[in-house]
Amino acid sequence: MHIQRHWLVLAGLFGLTATMLGAYGAHGLAATGISPERLAAFHSAVQYQFFHALVLLILGWCGVRSKVITFAGIAFVLGILGFSGSIYAMVLLGSKGLGLITPAGGLCFMLGWAALIWAGCRLGGKNE
Repeated sequence: MHIQRHWLVLAGLFGLTATMLGAYGAHGLAATGISPERLAAFHSAVQYQFFHALVLLILGWCGVRSKVITFAGIAFVLGILGFSGSIYAMVLLGSKGLGLITPAGGLCFMLGWAALIWAGCRLGGKNE
C-alpha cells in the first residue's frame, strides 16, 4: 500500500478549518444576530466540508493510484472550495454574487462521488 500524503495533508487542512469555522459558527457568528437562515447555510457548508475532508483522508489511506481516484480527489477539493467556500463568503462577507459558484461546487461533489463509483466498478482489485 502506498499512502498518498497529498490527500492526507488536504484532509487535515480542510478538517482543521472546518473545526475552526464550525466553532466560530456556533459561538461567534451566532452571537452577531445573523439570521437563522444564514446561520443554517453556514452550518451546512461546515458539514459538507467535514464530510469531504473525511473522504480525502480515506483516499490518502487507501493508497490506490488511479486517474479516476485522482479525479475524484480533485473534484472533492474543488467542491469544498466552491460549495463551502462560496457559502462562507456569502454569509461572512455578504457577497451575493458568489452564489453562482455554490451549485458548481455541489456539482464537483457529485462528480467526485460518481468517479468513486466508476473506480469501484473499473478497478476490480487492480491499482491502475
